[in-house]
Amino acid sequence: MRRTALIYDFDGTLARGNMQERSFIPEIGMTRETFWREVKTMAERNDADEILVYMHLMIEKSKEKRIEVSRSVLRDHGENPDLFRGLDDESWFDRIDIHARNHGLSVEHYIVSSGIEEMIHGCSIARRFRRVYASKFIYRDEIVAWPGVAINYTTKTQYLFRINKGINNHWDNGAINQFMAEEDRPIPFARMIFIGDGATDIPAMKMTIHQGGCAIAVYDPDRGDHDLSKIHQLIADGRVDFVAPADYSEDSQMDIIVKGILSRIARWTTGAGSAWQEHPGCRAPVGDGRPQPGCGSTSTAQPRPSDTDPARMD
Repeated sequence: MRRTALIYDFDGTLARGNMQERSFIPEIGMTRETFWREVKTMAERNDADEILVYMHLMIEKSKEKRIEVSRSVLRDHGENPDLFRGLDDESWFDRIDIHARNHGLSVEHYIVSSGIEEMIHGCSIARRFRRVYASKFIYRDEIVAWPGVAINYTTKTQYLFRINKGINNHWDNGAINQFMAEEDRPIPFARMIFIGDGATDIPAMKMTIHQGGCAIAVYDPDRGDHDLSKIHQLIADGRVDFVAPADYSEDSQMDIIVKGILSRIARWTTGAGSAWQEHPGCRAPVGDGRPQPGCGSTSTAQPRPSDTDPARMD
């Protein structure tokens, strides 16, 4: 079985909205609009990273309300995300896993998110993911003390390389920068599919495509004009291979697209020869394990970024 990765953003990709907005932000006495407005203002005033700022604000506003925030409290706040169709009953994971096995692939599901890792671990589908890479806190006496990991737009690309190289943690920067031959990497980019919903996913989408994998942009089926305009721009800028509503139910567009990509990956990985071949959509190797640049309608041939600089974008 060839190891293959489906890598998802969480907020807006697997569930509507941001998970913090469901119960945490109301509990600290703020509306969604006022919380994120204060985050943006503080980030601009201090020339700071918005992810670190929103995590800081979660801590400070909780202290002001004399609310103790522990790991278990954050998990409780993550219990009831507004999951898109096909996820609540976990049928999506069963169908995709079975389809992959039938084609000689072993699918591993991952999350790479700017959201809160502890909240994601509180939701019902968390057990279906081999690893959740998301922003997380450090604790003192089981109470949140300060941000420990902040995953923003470009640091998401680092976690693609952690998956690619089999590094199952946040902290080992030596291993992520150490050279590893393509043939020794547990999951080559050609067997990766990244699924995201918007601007925060653009670097990860572009890196996945650039290295030979596939990127899918999803949007809320109950979308508004703003959601569609973001998707239009992703297509226009060549950031994605496929676009579909965030509906993970059987025979949905997402179901058909992902199964099709997996079937194509299976065919490529069992194909003979080492010559580059052109395929619509994703760029993928035949024979020698290298990504194929310049194939399909969404990219053009470009120099490859360094293995030792996972956050570098062209």
